[in-house]
Amino acid sequence: MSPQPQAAVGAPLSRVDGRLKVTGQALYAAEHDVEGSVHAVIVDAAIGRGRITSIDSGAAEALPGVLKVMHHRNAPKLPYRDNSGSNNPPGRRLRVFQDDRVRFHGQPVAVVVATTLEAAQHAASLVRVGYDAERPSTDLTEAEPDEPTRYARGDAEAALRSVTVRLDLTYRTARNHHNPMEPHATIARWNGDELTVWDKTQWVVGTQAELAAVFGLETNAVRVISPFVGGGFGTVLRCWPHVVVAALAARETKRPAKLVLSRKQMYLGTGYRPSYEYRLRLGSDRRGRLSAAVHELDAETSSYETFTESILAAGQMLYSMPNVAQRYRTVPLDLPTPLYMRGPGFQTASFVIESAMDELAHRLGVDPIELRRRNEPNEDESSGLPFSTRRLRECYAVGAREFGWHRRDPKPRSTREGDWLIGRGMAAGVYDTARMPAQARARLDADGTALVEAAATDMGPGTYTSQTQVAADALGLTVRTVTFRLGDSLYPPTPPHGGSMTMASVGSATLDACNKVRRRAIELAVRDRESPLYGVAADEVVVRGGRLHVKNDPTRGETYRRLLARNDRTHLEADGSFAPPSGPERHSFYGYNATFAEVAVDATLGLVRVRRVLGVYDAGRIISPELADSQALGGMVGGIGTALLEHTITDHRDGRIVNANLADYLVPVNADIPDLKAIYLDGEDREADPLGVKGLGELVMIGVAPAIANAVFNATGRRIRELPITAEALL
Repeated sequence: MSPQPQAAVGAPLSRVDGRLKVTGQALYAAEHDVEGSVHAVIVDAAIGRGRITSIDSGAAEALPGVLKVMHHRNAPKLPYRDNSGSNNPPGRRLRVFQDDRVRFHGQPVAVVVATTLEAAQHAASLVRVGYDAERPSTDLTEAEPDEPTRYARGDAEAALRSVTVRLDLTYRTARNHHNPMEPHATIARWNGDELTVWDKTQWVVGTQAELAAVFGLETNAVRVISPFVGGGFGTVLRCWPHVVVAALAARETKRPAKLVLSRKQMYLGTGYRPSYEYRLRLGSDRRGRLSAAVHELDAETSSYETFTESILAAGQMLYSMPNVAQRYRTVPLDLPTPLYMRGPGFQTASFVIESAMDELAHRLGVDPIELRRRNEPNEDESSGLPFSTRRLRECYAVGAREFGWHRRDPKPRSTREGDWLIGRGMAAGVYDTARMPAQARARLDADGTALVEAAATDMGPGTYTSQTQVAADALGLTVRTVTFRLGDSLYPPTPPHGGSMTMASVGSATLDACNKVRRRAIELAVRDRESPLYGVAADEVVVRGGRLHVKNDPTRGETYRRLLARNDRTHLEADGSFAPPSGPERHSFYGYNATFAEVAVDATLGLVRVRRVLGVYDAGRIISPELADSQALGGMVGGIGTALLEHTITDHRDGRIVNANLADYLVPVNADIPDLKAIYLDGEDREADPLGVKGLGELVMIGVAPAIANAVFNATGRRIRELPITAEALL
């Protein structure tokens, strides 16, 4: 078939769901009006480890409007069967209300169900729980780690003994919480043995599978609906216990049950970026050619599940190096399980590696960009595969030019503006180009409009809009005549809305479905004796604005509406799919960036103010510049938070999070955000997927924190190896 004209993809279009959101018509999980709903409020454990010895719910149950108080002593035993489609580890889930064990502070130990929210909240405060408390283990540096995961090539220890320049550095990163604007919320309703939930989730198919596994149902007996998600950043990539509690409350009361977590409860059991202690030993010659690196890192996990993330990959492939050794240990603690948070793994690794590269550049007296150029690999040295695309050199060049890198004085503490010390820093970033199997369904109706459906979700990056753009161009329609529906497990299945894989995976399935519909219309036309296109080779027909015509003769053609009406067709429909090629990969797939930051540090008070950030991205084809900018600027804001503000603090005496609120857990506000700019290299990666995209949402956050840390060193001469960078650390 001839290539379709591209009018929507690449155009700076407004969000197709924007009006719904700004007028309040977009319904989030807790806003669905489900008739007869009652309210559920969770009672959280007040200890960090131990056993429940008593539960007194009499005062709560005596309140008007209270329907039930449920806990491990009266809750039904649930099958919790294993299910390979679930998004929770089989066999090691937190089995809510199934025993008397308390595994972390804030664990759900009871739920109150009442006819009003106020009654449920008041009753929850009256439930008295007795405990046999033990001292929890919540300190990463004092607990016993699991057996390590290891990687090695060459002989890193021997190489380090023989190098000219050696660095031995230890970094620490704080635990971070996702803090989306919309709280976690679930409404559950049973109809016999069939369950429907309206849920805040980034993976409707995974939540469907998990609920089926927990309640012992067939998967198709569970329906999950999630049309709008008010931010996620990874926190709803799995089905948390509160979703099960909502469904259990609904089943036991025989009423639809609504459960909305408080802001505090969102810190107590809905995931977080784990803290790390990360030692990096790095060796090079005097020209900065890297010879060896040894990575030794410990990370938090829970006592009942083992959480890992892709933190080792960057150290294996970002720079050319013959000798690499890595040891990655998880440390089981009396905490809830961590979860993926924007840029998982790569974000933490980038802070360590890129800070160390800056330190090495300073030690050698080499420009930080030049040091990175000298260590550019020709292939992925962890796999021996060629890169599908790798344009880091171009990112450096464009970024240095646009940022004015040549004006940077490499001597620390050499640039001042009154009381402010000015510094500039940069860092490279990399993130895996993830793709997973996905499906979509497209229908072209006789009135010339189209409907496309997939069980994807949209937590803010603009899935509705980007998928509509792809569909419109593939069908040859305008954006106004295409409707894209998502967020329902009745639609064709898709992978999680995370890992920057939605555009590559769901977008490619959408493209396939819409291409099939367009081809069926063309084949119908060229075989129809009454069509102006009769007898034309199908490959010579394109569609623009809903009109099929010969590629080189726009006057010869007809509209979809006329074609379908004449052939008595109410619609044309097709299912589309995408899956990465089976068998071993033939390329190494990553997106890249170069991030530049300028900071001002108060010489007396140690306060850090970010003045500007620039990111340059090798991210393949950009479907929507407007959405890309939204992602990039948001990622920079998140990186500023990681670098300077965000830090979850635990009282190790009882496992309590002491800053479980937005007054004490600091995130950037408008006053913290300076001049932000994003540049995207023009190009595509057709080896990765049919659309040529690489994914952007994770990549844009990676590299921001080390660029800021390196700028702080350039400003002050102080090398801070712990995040967040605080005024106390600089005094």
